[in-house]
Amino acid sequence: MNKITTYFKESLKELVEKVTWPTWQQLQQSTMIVLAATLVITFIVLAMDSVIGNGLKFIYKQLF
Repeated sequence: MNKITTYFKESLKELVEKVTWPTWQQLQQSTMIVLAATLVITFIVLAMDSVIGNGLKFIYKQLF
């Protein structure tokens, strides 16, 4: 039981003293970067899906 108590005490100490939390501005910048990257990747996947879907429709129309 002593090891578990020590573990939780040291974990709390690490969170309070050793972890560097981002500032509000850094957090906003990181969020905007993630949002922009997500949108770019979403549109790339959408474009790939459209191209492949239209390509397959064309091929199926030619075969059948």
